[in-house]
Amino acid sequence: MSADPHTRTEAGDVRRFWEGLGLPGLIDVHTHFMPERVLRKVWAYFDALGPLTGGVEWPITYRREEGERAALLRQFGVRAFTAMLYPHKPGMARWLNGWAADFARRTPDCLHTSTLFPEPGAVDHVREAVEAGARVFKAHVQVGAYDPADEALDAAWGLLAEAGVPVVIHCGSGPAPGKHTGPGPVARVLARHPRLRLVVAHLGMPEYEDFLDLAERYGEVRLDTTMAFTDFSERMAPFPRRALPRLAALGDRILLGSDFPNIPYPYVHQLHALERLGLGEAWLRGVCHDNAARLFGLPVRPPARPETPL
Repeated sequence: MSADPHTRTEAGDVRRFWEGLGLPGLIDVHTHFMPERVLRKVWAYFDALGPLTGGVEWPITYRREEGERAALLRQFGVRAFTAMLYPHKPGMARWLNGWAADFARRTPDCLHTSTLFPEPGAVDHVREAVEAGARVFKAHVQVGAYDPADEALDAAWGLLAEAGVPVVIHCGSGPAPGKHTGPGPVARVLARHPRLRLVVAHLGMPEYEDFLDLAERYGEVRLDTTMAFTDFSERMAPFPRRALPRLAALGDRILLGSDFPNIPYPYVHQLHALERLGLGEAWLRGVCHDNAARLFGLPVRPPARPETPL
């Protein structure tokens, strides 16, 4: 990709943020890579201001080719990222999982991502993906328009709980509610599978406090920061300031997410939005790197270089 002055400046801004915290980089658990024709359909949906975006104008800041997007994340200093992809109909999950396995093979800094859908054979598709090395799953209740507590997924959730594989799940009702969004369906899943490592996307926006309740009740529930606290989201679904102490107390289970490339503002704005919460550098270090490093078994700090003898 061309190292144009704007890109160099933006990458420099991001790197200064994490360097100032003494981090080796960032880990972003919510980035989107998927087959190009699928991603272009996603972008077209955002462009059309459809009901799933709440009819809000949503320009795509990083509308670039796949290789350019991955290279830009590396320039930002993102040490590990995901390929959040998701089906909207039966028969699609297994195909997406095959693509994602290939993407992970050719993209070593991407955490091998898979997905699932409530359909016959769902548990077999999930087992295949786990055996192929999947390290994280994506579930999108809003786009998929399914109940996560559907019996067709029960065995799959159980398998993932036993395997300890995290699932990033979009289950909040933002930016527009769906038939099965909100805390209720996910609470039913967790009641059956309390050890399931669910990562609630977008902090559960806009039902923030309800999903904080679930994280406080279940020790394996985590939340990602995707789009939360940004100027864009605060206009639509402001985070209640009374809940900030609860967010601070859950500091070891909050993970950085961005929604890159599908964000309507520069990447660094998400980082600055977290910083201006005033929850401290230790909280930021956990959120931006260390919590995800522990979850995925990555080095929290790279080994120090041996000193050169004098």
